[in-house]
Amino acid sequence: MQQSLENQSAETPQNTLKRGLSTRHIRFMALGSAIGTGLFYGSADAIKMAGPSVLLAYLVGGIIAFIIMRALGEMSVNNPQSGSFSRYAQDYLGPLAGYITGWTYCFEILIVAIADVTAFGIYMGVWFPDVPHWMWVLSVVLIIGGINMMSVKVFGELEFWFSFFKVLTIMVMIVAGFGIIIWGIGNGGHPTGISNLWSHGGFFAQGIMGTVLSLQLVMFAYGGIEIIGITAGEADDPKTSIPKAINSVPWRILVFYVATLFVIMSIFPWDQVGTQGSPFVLTFQHMGITVAAGILNFVVITASLSAINSDVFGVGRMLHGMAQQGQAPKMFAKVSRRGTPVVTVLVMMAALLVAVYLNYIMPENVFLVIASLATFATVWVWIMILFSQIAFRRQLSREQVAELAFPLRGGIVTSVIAIIFLFFIIGLIGYFPDTRVSLYAGGVWVVALLLGYWIKSRRAPRVTP
Repeated sequence: MQQSLENQSAETPQNTLKRGLSTRHIRFMALGSAIGTGLFYGSADAIKMAGPSVLLAYLVGGIIAFIIMRALGEMSVNNPQSGSFSRYAQDYLGPLAGYITGWTYCFEILIVAIADVTAFGIYMGVWFPDVPHWMWVLSVVLIIGGINMMSVKVFGELEFWFSFFKVLTIMVMIVAGFGIIIWGIGNGGHPTGISNLWSHGGFFAQGIMGTVLSLQLVMFAYGGIEIIGITAGEADDPKTSIPKAINSVPWRILVFYVATLFVIMSIFPWDQVGTQGSPFVLTFQHMGITVAAGILNFVVITASLSAINSDVFGVGRMLHGMAQQGQAPKMFAKVSRRGTPVVTVLVMMAALLVAVYLNYIMPENVFLVIASLATFATVWVWIMILFSQIAFRRQLSREQVAELAFPLRGGIVTSVIAIIFLFFIIGLIGYFPDTRVSLYAGGVWVVALLLGYWIKSRRAPRVTP
């Protein structure tokens, strides 16, 4: 339990991040990270695979996501660190685990950020078709970079509003959807009811296996929740804000995902979802809102801005924490007068600009292998969070466990159950030829990191007793 004090004493005022994120900021950051274009456009693939029973898959996935957040929260409240799960992996599992976990997360988020900035250019092209996409990409990288150069309070406030627009749109659609289901508003006064959930092949229209196989798509819809641990190093009062944010976000995510898909599949037969455009656009058009496509494009643009903002924040804070651990170049530990890791932000901006260019010139099949690493990395980070929590618990006495401010209920047993589930997800990834490549690419990535760690260790100065 003294780990927190030991770690804090190693930091200096010149490289310490400033606290400025409130519970409201952290709550919406985690919410915004998990609710993005995957819900607006990607949910159609999961529906096709499972049918209406995909609702059960989202419920199960939400429970596992909550366990991961609680495991991370237990360590974050006890020892708030900007390096978060990389720091915990190093402290409780060893330097090699921290090194691989930190760099894998950074690479994952960089790949996701490339997709996000590319998507932003595409979405803006809907409104301004004559403007080259690269201009929008350059603009958004410079703007988001500038935001991340400011104080963390400015970042948190903007991220709150970016996420707020997404959440508001989903809430409006859910309420309007129930209006169509119950009173037939926008449907000529004819309530649709919920019979579409079982009248097109049954609730398990694709069988139990369809529901099980959809779990891999469903789990990655929750990707991004781990950023809540990274915010702990800059939270005003982590012992209060982190537990509040973690306890509130999972059920809200479940409500948004499950309630949204419940409404969509009640109004439209599940086998028609995604075949005639975005289900969100169709639902708004059903209500007589003819500008639904424009509204959704605005929401998806804010979703992209939110995602890019969080991407730059997450990588910056992770690299800052790793630099303090000696796992990344020391220059990444430097912070500005405003308390932001300025060097990491600049490097992330440069990487985004170069990577977006590579995205356009690189053969599609080669880029697919690199992008598939993001899939592997998400599961890796989650598993390492759970293993770190187990190792953390094993070093505590019963009295110390009882004194934990924000314990994971069930402790080690709960984490083991979640780990078994995540290994099952890895099995599902290997089951599909299209996603199997991520396991191969992930294996190559880990071997490359092991080689890098070996080289780093050989070059490190030896300490004589």
